[in-house]
Amino acid sequence: MISLSVLKWVPPFARGSVKEYRVRWALEEAGLAYQERVLTPEDQDAADYRAMQPFGQVPVYEEDGFCLFESGAIILHIAEKSEALMPRDARGRARAMQWLLAAQTSVQPAVDQVTALDFFYEEEEWAKLRRPGTEEFLMRRLGQLAGRLEGRDWLEDRFTVGDLMMVTVLRDLRHRDFVAGFPALAAYVKRAEARPAFQRALAAHLALYAEAARAEAAA
Repeated sequence: MISLSVLKWVPPFARGSVKEYRVRWALEEAGLAYQERVLTPEDQDAADYRAMQPFGQVPVYEEDGFCLFESGAIILHIAEKSEALMPRDARGRARAMQWLLAAQTSVQPAVDQVTALDFFYEEEEWAKLRRPGTEEFLMRRLGQLAGRLEGRDWLEDRFTVGDLMMVTVLRDLRHRDFVAGFPALAAYVKRAEARPAFQRALAAHLALYAEAARAEAAA
């Protein structure tokens, strides 16, 4: 059985953004069953967990004694098991991996800079000075991506692991209206979120925090 490490609790703004839900979505698309390994901050610092994940983060994927960390690496590993995520022809496979890497290296850094300013440094003077340029760069990146999606449902001719990663990156902007400013991007995210596998993954991800809240209330 596949085991996936997940956090017992995160702040409300992070729910739906913790990177373990990317892996849940990939597992759901691939039709692979899994169980949760629910972690507290103390568990993250434990020696046995640090042996698998040196940085103490989630997710960690475990299967038959094999351990893997970093969501991109885990999702690629899952995609190799499933044609639903990864085309079997060499060129289609390469293009899917290309978009996964583009999401992580060309789009996510621009997203992360803005979300860091929004959630952690909003009142800092240096952040106020940096914000215009940071948001301008993000809008340029989003415009470039929207250009690719004009007239397309997906980044290539079908949904792949590249779309899965790209949509999870774009969803980190849902607290603002950046994506809504690009109809092609907004429709793209909406299509992905309508997929049954996405709905199952997000429900499982959020149920964990609802259970923690109920337990806290009952204590």
